[in-house]
Amino acid sequence: MTTAIIIIAVVAVAAIAAFFLLRARPAGGRGLRGRFGPEYDRVVARHGGDTSAAERELGDRVKRHGRLNERPLTEEARARYAARWASAQELFVESPERALTEADALLADLSRERGFPDGEDFEDRTDALSVHHAAHVDGYRRVHAARRGGASTEEMREALIEARGLFDGLLAGGPSGREHDRHLVKGRGTS
Repeated sequence: MTTAIIIIAVVAVAAIAAFFLLRARPAGGRGLRGRFGPEYDRVVARHGGDTSAAERELGDRVKRHGRLNERPLTEEARARYAARWASAQELFVESPERALTEADALLADLSRERGFPDGEDFEDRTDALSVHHAAHVDGYRRVHAARRGGASTEEMREALIEARGLFDGLLAGGPSGREHDRHLVKGRGTS
């Protein structure tokens, strides 16, 4: 009887210790996979399947860029960016390469105005964007790569379409964007 009580006590202590150890663990694995979605898979592939290395990189991104507060856009800035995006889309028919160059520059300008890293370091900017807009950052990468040449017209079209998700997220997100989001939901806004 005493042995059974000791065994139950040891098992209970071990279960409690395991619970607290798992709870105290940094959010890796499923937490990072859930936060980054397709970006998680892209980073794991880039690390040759090494999930530990990929999770270290993604964890570093969160530490570097996780506290970034996106600045709201004024309604004037929002309208200016929407007009630029519409122009880039229209330009695609005439010159897909120029349209992608404009979309690439527009996303850089918009992300900079929203508070993301400035400068010429595309990777730093996309790393920061991946922390806050993981589902759509790959479209920006595809536009950036396709505008450099070698992409078919269809690949350029798909890149522009995919980048629209990031554009919409940057345009509508943040405190000033909440009113814009309500108009879109009610069908009164433009996209």
